[in-house]
Amino acid sequence: MLMVISPAKNLDYESPLATQSYTQPQFLEDACELIDQLKPLEPHQVSNLMGISEKLGTLNAERYQAWHTPFSPENARQAVLAFNGDVYTGLDAPRFSENDFNFAQKHLRILSGLYGILRPLDLMQPYRLEMGTRFENARGKDLYAFWGNKLTNALNDELAGEDDVLINLASNEYFKSVNKRALNSRIITPQFKDWKNGQYKMISFYAKKARGMMCAYAIKNRIDSPDELKDFDTAGYRFSEEQSKGDNWVFLRDAPA
Repeated sequence: MLMVISPAKNLDYESPLATQSYTQPQFLEDACELIDQLKPLEPHQVSNLMGISEKLGTLNAERYQAWHTPFSPENARQAVLAFNGDVYTGLDAPRFSENDFNFAQKHLRILSGLYGILRPLDLMQPYRLEMGTRFENARGKDLYAFWGNKLTNALNDELAGEDDVLINLASNEYFKSVNKRALNSRIITPQFKDWKNGQYKMISFYAKKARGMMCAYAIKNRIDSPDELKDFDTAGYRFSEEQSKGDNWVFLRDAPA
């Protein structure tokens, strides 16, 4: 069983590290190719490309200029400890034990516009490059064209077992980088809904956090069979057989915990 999640815009390169273990990204050469094409961009061009403020455009233009290999603990940080958005609040990796990190390394993947696929302990330098960014590059009109089937093929290599399943906890923007028709595995997509105004709705903030919480639940309980995820009950969520359809699994919560 392999879980995939999205990265986060917010980054943390200041907090103490929960582990000293690290690995190198699989697609670092591809990331170098992208960076070489991003470095000539002026701050205002970065702002226009991503629809962000002038301040953020300057920050990320500076990040591209500073980005360099080789990666080491002195100039980079483990991905699961560097991303700092809602999903990662739910994941709470700074509280992982060394055994938790080892299990996560085998069962969790982060889709990335710049790095393609990251394992939790893969080192990364700070960046912002969302998968949906329409950055025309040497391989095509956008990042989906840049990555082509590389990410799908990499996931297929990892999902080589007969009963392996992909748990899709990524956003649509990021999972679009995976060719579902070419993926040689069953895909289960959990959805998280909260009770609001008389009905269950997907509320973005809570749903993102729940994706991280489900990953943490699987990691800490050493779950490698998808059916065991139906017992997920963190923060008051429960599996709904009634609302689930096929491999779209719905988890409901009556009130935020």
